[in-house]
Amino acid sequence: MRPALPWGCAGTPPAAPARSIPAPRLSAEERLSPHMPESLRCDACHAIAFQQLSRAEGKVGKKVLRESDYMEVLERSCSQGWESYGVQELDGQKRLAGPGLPMQEPMSVMVTGGTWPSRLSKLCHGAVGERGEAQVYGAHRRGPAALRELLCHGDKGPCAGGKAGGPPPAKALQNEL
Repeated sequence: MRPALPWGCAGTPPAAPARSIPAPRLSAEERLSPHMPESLRCDACHAIAFQQLSRAEGKVGKKVLRESDYMEVLERSCSQGWESYGVQELDGQKRLAGPGLPMQEPMSVMVTGGTWPSRLSKLCHGAVGERGEAQVYGAHRRGPAALRELLCHGDKGPCAGGKAGGPPPAKALQNEL
């Protein structure tokens, strides 16, 4: 006599329950606007700071650069492909996801492509232009926390005031137009 199998006599485990994961529901602004939605600017800023550091480090290491060299690295960093970034929805809140950003939800749908890469590039150029290449490079030399503080959390940053998706200053909006 054979011992009874825990899942029945057929020898196959029961089917796993089906799970449906919907794509984020994007508003017209989130789908069509050429500008980064205000609610995602803080996340976008953290992605930009991460890319500034990783691109610069990958190209030149830790050596000090001449002005012409760091200007070129910053330009390339902002112009690089941003295709690996997109938006996810977790508990009804939309968040930007991609390299350098905290993992939002392993089992979710991320909307990539479309206007997201150009929005990030435009926001990156605006942030570097507003703060100045020398200041951005100086913060980069001091490390990731200093660069995030300058770009994202300082008085001009989209994360200022502790609001993760708070409205950016009016001047930052002007630079995107």
